[in-house]
Amino acid sequence: MQNPNNNPAKTGAVVTLTDADLDQYLKNIDVLSIMEKTFAAFAKGQVVQPSQTLTLFPEDRGDFITYQGALSHFNVFGAKLSPYIPTAGAPIITAWTMLMSMETGLPLLLCDSGRLTRERTAATTALAVKKLAPAESKILTIIGTGAIGKAHLMHTLKLRDWQEIRLYSLDLVRDTEKQQAFKAIDSRIVVCDSAKAAVHLSDVVMLCTSSGKPVIDVNDIGKQALITSISTNVAQAHEIDPKALNSMHVYCDYKATTPASAGEMVLAARDHGWSAGKIVGDLTDLCSPSPIKPAYDKSIFFRSIGLGIEDIAIAYAIYSQF
Repeated sequence: MQNPNNNPAKTGAVVTLTDADLDQYLKNIDVLSIMEKTFAAFAKGQVVQPSQTLTLFPEDRGDFITYQGALSHFNVFGAKLSPYIPTAGAPIITAWTMLMSMETGLPLLLCDSGRLTRERTAATTALAVKKLAPAESKILTIIGTGAIGKAHLMHTLKLRDWQEIRLYSLDLVRDTEKQQAFKAIDSRIVVCDSAKAAVHLSDVVMLCTSSGKPVIDVNDIGKQALITSISTNVAQAHEIDPKALNSMHVYCDYKATTPASAGEMVLAARDHGWSAGKIVGDLTDLCSPSPIKPAYDKSIFFRSIGLGIEDIAIAYAIYSQF
């Protein structure tokens, strides 16, 4: 890692950070605010977001996804590369971001992006909750309590005056020590013994799993709610039944690219008569000077797949501390 007392902008050095280096810089960043400003800049035409690209390795040895983006308001561009490498055991999945200057064309930062991806993913979901959840929302439910689920919890704790925060995962139900660790975060946290019990009468349900099939039945909620879902490496991954999209107002992170990648959208279009034209709006619309106001006559579904501009924005926030 470079010495933070040396200004790389003056020395021409490329800042290189591993996962272990990031704690001291992440704690200084309001990631939710960064995501909101990034999508507001997108609405002003100051951001370019190309589609993700999937490149297969030769000889069936895996693949890598490239997440690109250019942000003129920060004068930076770059890309995150995330490989998927199968092994005899668990696959190897890493992510590294290269941040470059739009003024000089030179590299500024190379950093491990595993933790940054987790934080920007959770903050993007939190931004959707901020923009789409009714102001009077009282019950928050999180399905999935790994690192990404915990990040979602931390980014949404203060967004509404929650009366109850419900958590569920098989792992959490079986681990009393982990239950106590979560309850120590906030006194409103309740651990549920099933997904069905967790979502019942919830106002906001955040799905934070790596599942390739539905993890809840949306009918178990029993009322209108905001449901959010994230991406995973599983092919056509989806955390709700695709046909449910026809009964909800649908939003996403970027309507130009998400429908072609999000599993439930692909399956809903193929099998259930849904189309991308039914998407109400995306985060750019929600963060524009004249934002689309959500209707609350039926449930709302928000889907994110992760965008390169999010990776570049959080990488710039790290770099700007040098």
